[in-house]
Amino acid sequence: MNRQELISKIIDDVLKETQSAHLCCKDGICTDGLCVVHNKEGVKNIVQQGAARISAGVGVDDAGGVEADLARMIDHTLLKPEATVPQIEKLCDEAKKFHFASVCVNPSNVTVCARLLAGADVKVCTVIGFPLGSTSTEAKVFEAEQAIRDGATEVDMVMNVGRLKSGDYDFVEKDIFSVATTAKRHHALCKVIIETGLLTDEEKIKACILAQRAGADFVKTSTGFSKGGATVGDIALMRFVVGSAMGVKASGGVRTREDALKLVASGADRIGASASVAIASGAAPSGGGY
Repeated sequence: MNRQELISKIIDDVLKETQSAHLCCKDGICTDGLCVVHNKEGVKNIVQQGAARISAGVGVDDAGGVEADLARMIDHTLLKPEATVPQIEKLCDEAKKFHFASVCVNPSNVTVCARLLAGADVKVCTVIGFPLGSTSTEAKVFEAEQAIRDGATEVDMVMNVGRLKSGDYDFVEKDIFSVATTAKRHHALCKVIIETGLLTDEEKIKACILAQRAGADFVKTSTGFSKGGATVGDIALMRFVVGSAMGVKASGGVRTREDALKLVASGADRIGASASVAIASGAAPSGGGY
């Protein structure tokens, strides 16, 4: 069985084991027009809201402006629990200097970033249900709602990995759907962290299908706080499953410009990294982790 046949079989299996209609539908009619499946025009806005793909591979000429283009694909990330306000302020300063796509911070730091980045071309991204994804759906929705009110325009939610591995696909889809629709009501993007390091290839495919059915805008590899991180194989698989209808974000262990460009070449639209300055400038990374 080739890859396409395997994915088609898994899609059929997931559809059989979940509700036949999308969660946004009632009597076969889309009730919100917000999901990826029914809002075809909205799909076009993913790139505009995020960052354009780079049509270049590793070793491209530095004079071609790749660093500037690559920077616009990076979520400049600081999620360490010990992160201080001065470090968050530095994160925002760096993001403005390099014109990163966003800063990605814990929810308690959203208000600081929103204030510092007001009027800048850098978005504020935060994480929901982080880092385990095992909080209740209601808690995730509340956390997302509050973060958006505080100034976040992108939310990266962690999928409930245990429920996926248990085969409880309805729960996983509803969990994602609840946060995704909350984000869309406020014109914010929703990315779903599937934590690839904990999943088999079959489970990665199922996670991507469920995120797409639930109306998320992106699927994302990792939190950076669990096993493994972004790999070119996982990015290629995720891109193959979701096609062009969703964004794909690579995060976890992305330390160099070469790492980032390989992931982009494999299908990533966004890169989540704490070594963003090194990636954008080509300098050697310092420190480690998120």
